[in-house]
Amino acid sequence: MSDRGTFDTNVVTVTRFLMEEGRKAKATGELTTLLNSLCTAVKAISSAVRKAGIAHLYGIAGSTNVTGDQVKKLDILSNDLVINMLKSSFTSCLLVSEENEKAIIIEPETRGKYIVCFDPLDGSSNIDCLVSIGTIFAIYKKTTDSEPCEKDALQPGRVLVAAGYALYGSATMMVISTGNGVNCFMLDPAIGEFILVDRDVKINKRGKIYSLNEGYAKHFEPAVTEYLQEKKFPQDGSEPYGARYIGSMVADVHRTLMYGGIFLYPGNVKSPKGKLRLLYEGNPMAYIIEQAGGMASTGLENILDIQPESIHQRVPVAMGSTEDVLDYIAICKKHAKK
Repeated sequence: MSDRGTFDTNVVTVTRFLMEEGRKAKATGELTTLLNSLCTAVKAISSAVRKAGIAHLYGIAGSTNVTGDQVKKLDILSNDLVINMLKSSFTSCLLVSEENEKAIIIEPETRGKYIVCFDPLDGSSNIDCLVSIGTIFAIYKKTTDSEPCEKDALQPGRVLVAAGYALYGSATMMVISTGNGVNCFMLDPAIGEFILVDRDVKINKRGKIYSLNEGYAKHFEPAVTEYLQEKKFPQDGSEPYGARYIGSMVADVHRTLMYGGIFLYPGNVKSPKGKLRLLYEGNPMAYIIEQAGGMASTGLENILDIQPESIHQRVPVAMGSTEDVLDYIAICKKHAKK
C-alpha cells in the first residue's frame, strides 16, 4: 500500500488471512485470537525498537538471563509485552520465554488450550549497532487434562500447531505458518496492520550462500571444517559459495528463506550442543523452513523429531535449502562413523 499509488480497498490483513484459514479448517478461532495478540505485541515491540535510541531503552539492565546473555532493557520490555498480550488473550495455559528460568503457568481464570514458547527479542546484543533483531514463537496444544506444568511444553517440533517470527529490519515483517505453508506479512505503519505480501513462500532447492560464525573455526568439529572447505574450494569446478553472517538468528534465517543456502550454528568442542535453544529458536525456525520446502537438521537427525528434555535445551542447527542441508548431513554421517 503506497501513498503515491492507488489505495487498495481490499487488502488481506493477517487477521483476515487467519480467519479464512480457520474457516477452511472449521476451527474455533482460538488460534486466530492467539496469533492476533502476538501481532499486537510485535507492533508494540517494533515501535519500541524504532524509538530505542531516543527513549534510552537500550543499554544493559544490569542482570543476566537464564542462558547467560546480558539482558538489555528492550529485552525486558519485549518479554513483558508478549507475556501480557498472551495472558490477556485467554488462549494459553503455559508460556516458556528465553528470559524466564521457569515456565509461566497462566492463572486458571484466564487459561486457554495453547502452550507458547518464545524468544521475545532475538539478537538483542545487536541493538546498539542497529542490526536487525526479531521475535520468535512456537505454539503447541496442551495434550493432557492435568494442571499445566513445565513438562507440557516438552513436545517435539513435529506436533507444532503454528510457529513464526517477526523481523524488525528496514520494515517490520511477520512470517507465519499454521501448517499450510509459509506466509509473510509486512507492517503498514499508515494503517497499523500486517498486510499479506508473500503467499506460500518456497525456499530454493539449493542456494549459493553459507552462514555461520567462523570466529569459532578453531573449535569446529572436523565435519564442519570439511563442509566449509567444500563450499569455499569446490572440487567439481563450480563457483565457491558466498559467506553472509549477521549474528541475529531471525535475520540470518530470513535471508536463507528468501535467497536459499544454509544457516549453521553447529556444536563445537567448547559447546557440543551449540548455542541455540530447541524450544523457542530451533523448533519454530525448523518448522518455518520445512513448511517452505527446506530442511532443518542437527547434522544427524531432523530438529523437529527431537524429544525435548528441558525447556532451555540447546541444539546444533543446520537449516535451509534441502540440497545444501543434505550435503552437510552426508559429511556429518561420514564423520560419525569414524
